[in-house]
Amino acid sequence: TRSKLDLGEPQVESFWTLGAEPERDSTMNHLHAGLSSETMEKARLELNENPDTLHQDIQQVRDMIVTRPDIGFLRTDDDFILRFLRARKFDQVETFRLLAQYFQFRQQNLDMFQSFKVDDPGIKRALMDGFPGVLETPDQHGRKILILFASNWDQSRNSFTDILRAILLSLEVLIENPELQINGFILIIDWSNFSFKQASKLTPNILKLAIEGLQDSFPARFGGIHFVNQPWYIHAMYTIIKPFLKDKTRKRIFLHGNNLNSLHQLIQPECLPSEFGGTLPPYDMGIWARTLLGPDYNDETEYTLTYDALHVRENCGGDKDLMKRSQSAVEPGTLRQTDRETSTPLLALD
Repeated sequence: TRSKLDLGEPQVESFWTLGAEPERDSTMNHLHAGLSSETMEKARLELNENPDTLHQDIQQVRDMIVTRPDIGFLRTDDDFILRFLRARKFDQVETFRLLAQYFQFRQQNLDMFQSFKVDDPGIKRALMDGFPGVLETPDQHGRKILILFASNWDQSRNSFTDILRAILLSLEVLIENPELQINGFILIIDWSNFSFKQASKLTPNILKLAIEGLQDSFPARFGGIHFVNQPWYIHAMYTIIKPFLKDKTRKRIFLHGNNLNSLHQLIQPECLPSEFGGTLPPYDMGIWARTLLGPDYNDETEYTLTYDALHVRENCGGDKDLMKRSQSAVEPGTLRQTDRETSTPLLALD
């Protein structure tokens, strides 16, 4: 199967080899290890997960692999397939479609995944610049909150593709947590001070690439995508990408303008840093970078790699540029009034 998709890293095979499956037990208890009873009940009610039929559900998805000989399914173990089942509420046909698209997207965009690890220079720079930020505190529903401060995109330093790769790699790390497979994610994008010149680089092609990578080809549940402080040209951008979005995705996109109160109706202020009017301290852009790059990392010294999503361990020197911070910090509970955006979300969750 490796000939179907050469990732360019021979060390990767230990992680991505077809049939590299953990030993199963008849009750599948190992797949629920570490999950709270509340989360297991949530999986049952919201995702149709049934511990009694879990092995059968997984195997039926695995049996469909023979129908797509054009795709190299480089990982098919129980834990891996389970995250796709959870992402598609145990609809086996939709689960297999997502699994196939996951590998097909990588097969069709080999340049993005040739060196898909944290010490790749492009991914490393994006992580160090806070793309993405990952809050330690989940929202009130247990969903992990990812944040992007758009104005921090230095286009002479980070390509959009490298930022997308860093986001995908971060999601690969996070989705290993079964709690997050069930609870899902929230994405908040702060467009404060994002210039028209920067926005002009967001071409339909690269936006379509991001949508394909995140919406159509990754096993994550996104409970909401929130735009705050967006200028008019971001509304125009949204109009461009809207045809590429599924109805389900469109219903999960909120454009809050400068109305943080509407954001707080959906995400409690206790879960948010002060940049979003929350009660938590300002977000430290280095937190997630240090998590991936290792405990010895800081902004001005080299780091030792301690983790990467493909289980490839190497060392590489770190960049020395200082971390950027959001330029949109506000006092807890206050409302930004930088423009005259509408205060009503244009879309609502279903």
